[in-house]
Amino acid sequence: MRIFSTSPQSKDVARDDYLRAVADVARWSEDAGCEGILVYTDNGIVDPWLVSQVVIEASDRLAPLVAVQPIYMHPYSVAKMITSLAYLHGRRVYLNMLAGGFRNDLLALGDETPHDERYARTTEYTRIILDLLEGKAPVTTEGDYYRVDGLRLMPPLPAELMPGVLLSGSSPAGLAAAEALGATAVKYPHPPGEEEPPDGTEFGVRVGIVARDTEDEAWRVALERFPEDRTGQITHKLAMKVSDSHWHEQLSRRVDGSHDGKRNPYWLGPFQNYKTFCPYLVGDHATVAAQIARYHDLGATTFILDIPPSREELEQVARVFGLARDQATV
Repeated sequence: MRIFSTSPQSKDVARDDYLRAVADVARWSEDAGCEGILVYTDNGIVDPWLVSQVVIEASDRLAPLVAVQPIYMHPYSVAKMITSLAYLHGRRVYLNMLAGGFRNDLLALGDETPHDERYARTTEYTRIILDLLEGKAPVTTEGDYYRVDGLRLMPPLPAELMPGVLLSGSSPAGLAAAEALGATAVKYPHPPGEEEPPDGTEFGVRVGIVARDTEDEAWRVALERFPEDRTGQITHKLAMKVSDSHWHEQLSRRVDGSHDGKRNPYWLGPFQNYKTFCPYLVGDHATVAAQIARYHDLGATTFILDIPPSREELEQVARVFGLARDQATV
């Protein structure tokens, strides 16, 4: 099981505290056994490559999982960033390739490309990056969206630092793009019993976790961290109206419930109150570990966690994954 945490966003932390917050979460994540850390990108936060530099400097082996929006930079610039970080720090990065984003962000940048076509564009974009990094020089492409002619990348990237590639796989277009690139398709999952994994391929899931020794204690912590918020619920509904995101629509149609007189460990409260963008698993360590193990048995090998509020919270999560590895059957 490959685990990524998520770095804080600049919009959520005071400027004077932000660098320290990023460095702290990077150290906590590394100590908890994470492979890497997701670094967000959008119009309202600082540049993910600069945040990734902070992550690298604050840790010994943690790999930034850099969100890459094709609208923001040419594919050559992405490849140049990757090989430059490898040259300067000897560190591997992962790429979280985006096809969309907040609809208003895209419109502000003059991008009105339809949903499925954005995935076709991202596929072409990512292939140029990978060809450059693999040393297929010179790279010449005459595509529908990008054209390069005899392009070379220097300094070359050591083969062992070739980045892993992740891409949203909640829609048919996303799954097709991930398959074409050999990338890990990442889903915002349904409960394990309802999840339909991609045919014969490994995939990733984006989930938050709150786990404690008892179910009651876990729910107390979860509800204190993510209380009911009427303003957030209204904002969520407004965001849904302007979004063409497949996963956003899927999750928004779901209703939380209970089973056998117990709370369902799969919880959408934070998502419905516009506090985060992924489902949560809540319960005692063994119950949450069983959910993780079921995802793994379906083919989920990559788990991307929500932003951790503390070192202690990541320690609780590490305990869950230790149990999940013991329970997994494949």
